[in-house]
Amino acid sequence: MENKIQLAAVGDNCMDVYRSMNKAYPGGNPVNVAVYFTRLGGSASYTGVVGTDRYGALMKESICKMGVDISNVHELEGSTAITYVELVNGERIFGDYEEGVLADFHLSDADIAYIGKHDMMVTGLWGNVHGDLARIKETGVPIAFDAATRPEDEAAKIALPSVDYFFFASDDGDTPALRERMMELQSQGPQIVVCTLGAQGSIAYDGEMFTSYGIVPCKVVDTMGAGDSYIAGFLKSILENKPIRSCMEAGAQNAGITLGYQGAW
Repeated sequence: MENKIQLAAVGDNCMDVYRSMNKAYPGGNPVNVAVYFTRLGGSASYTGVVGTDRYGALMKESICKMGVDISNVHELEGSTAITYVELVNGERIFGDYEEGVLADFHLSDADIAYIGKHDMMVTGLWGNVHGDLARIKETGVPIAFDAATRPEDEAAKIALPSVDYFFFASDDGDTPALRERMMELQSQGPQIVVCTLGAQGSIAYDGEMFTSYGIVPCKVVDTMGAGDSYIAGFLKSILENKPIRSCMEAGAQNAGITLGYQGAW
């Protein structure tokens, strides 16, 4: 890879299929973060598995075209994961999820050694690698984890002690209960816990203080990938040793770009 900040995105990928529009977009939390990270000028790889179907070929081709290193993408006989999505007034409405070959995805020792050569790793709730994070942590690579709207899930609980940067989302706004929850999560291992709040911006807690940041005004076409864009912007800035508020601003700016078009990328 080029001599840039290097991010290892690891875990799930899926095709976001909009049946009413007869369209399908490649995506998945770690994949999206990798693409957005390269969009910001960083270098990223993706470690995961695709099926032997047409969507698997499309996934690899699409990721590669966006500048993401796919040399560690594996292929298994079967179907690539699919999430069925509808778009209502710019908001995603998720339908059925077909996990496909991701159900059989496991990291090898070679995968873990490969990930450890990067400057940071990012994965998420559906990546099926939460049980490997303690081993990956031993390589010395910092770890970011996206728990989506479900930080209480078992995968997130298992991940927490090995995670440096823990992200989740909430629609409830900045409340005392949310801050208490963030303090509880941060006490279990992460350096920083970040909660994205949609139109209300985001809030971060580093064990000492809370930092809040708003949004970058933009026209909302499709919210798909906005949270992943935020994470990419935040992580690139944190790797550049910028203060937390600047990282949050970078995340908001990157999310604003993604909100302006259809599909994750």
